[in-house]
Amino acid sequence: MKKYMTIEEYFKTESISKEKEIKIKKFKKIFFIVCLSMFLFLLSTLLKWYLDHSKIQQISKEIDKKISIERSNQNGELVNPPNNKNSSYYYYAAIPFYKVGFSVLLSKNPDTVGFIHIRNTNVNYPIVQTGDNNYYLKHDFTKKENNAGWIFMDYRNHIDNLGDNTIIYGHARYDGTMFGSLRNTLASSWQAERDNYVIFLSTLKEDMVFQIFSIYTIKSEGYYIMPNFSSSTKKEKWLTTMKERNIAPITTDVNTNDKILTLSTCQNDWGGRIVIHAKLIKKQKR
Repeated sequence: MKKYMTIEEYFKTESISKEKEIKIKKFKKIFFIVCLSMFLFLLSTLLKWYLDHSKIQQISKEIDKKISIERSNQNGELVNPPNNKNSSYYYYAAIPFYKVGFSVLLSKNPDTVGFIHIRNTNVNYPIVQTGDNNYYLKHDFTKKENNAGWIFMDYRNHIDNLGDNTIIYGHARYDGTMFGSLRNTLASSWQAERDNYVIFLSTLKEDMVFQIFSIYTIKSEGYYIMPNFSSSTKKEKWLTTMKERNIAPITTDVNTNDKILTLSTCQNDWGGRIVIHAKLIKKQKR
C-alpha cells in the first residue's frame, strides 16, 4: 500500500532541500573566491618575477656596454706554487687575467668590491658587499628592491686582505641570471672542458685567477661557509672534507697555505645548495 507524505513531512523535506541548496551555493561561492585568490596570487607572483627578470636583464646589458674588459697576458705573481712542474696548477696559471674597469661600476654603486667571471656560464657580474648577508638577497645592483637580488660577498670577508675562505653568494635564478647558470657546472659536458676550471676575480686593487678544486651539491649548512679557521689543523680537516665532496673529474692539490674562494647558491626550493671551491693561483696589482 502506497504511503503518502503528510503535510508536516513535506514541509520538513522542503526545508532540508533548501538548506542543502543554500549550503551548496555557499560552498560554490567560497570555492570560487579561493580559486580566484589563488589565480590572482599566482598572476601577481609571475608578474613580479617577470618585472624582476626584466630589470636584471636591463642592468646586466648596461653593465656589459659600459665596463671595459681586457685580457692581460702579464705573468703576475704565482701564489703558493707546487714543486711538481707537471701539476695542473701551471696550466691554469698560464691563462691570461680578466681585467675589469671599475669607474663606471663604482659610480653606479659604491658597494662594488669586485667582478667575477666564469667560463661557459652567465656569471659575469660586479660583486657588492654590505654590512650583512641579507640586503642583496632582495636588492639589485641599483639598490632597488628586487627578488633576484645580486651577487654579493660575505660581510665577514675583506676583499683587500683575503682570509682563509672568501665566500660569494647569489640566487640561482631559473632564467640563468645571477648564479642560476652554476647549474651548468654539474653537467658532465661542462666538467669535460678542462679550461672551465678557473674563476676570474677582479678587485679594485688586484686581478686574480682561481683554480677550481671541488664542485658538489649539499643540503644547507654552515660548515662550508666558514670564513676563517682558528688553526691549520682545522683548516686542513675542512679542506679534506671539501675535496671529498667533489663530484667533478678533477684532482687539484690544495693545502692550508692556499687562499680559498667559495661560491654558494641554491640548487632547489628545498634547501639544497650548489657549492664551488677554488684556490688562488696567481694575482697582479692593478
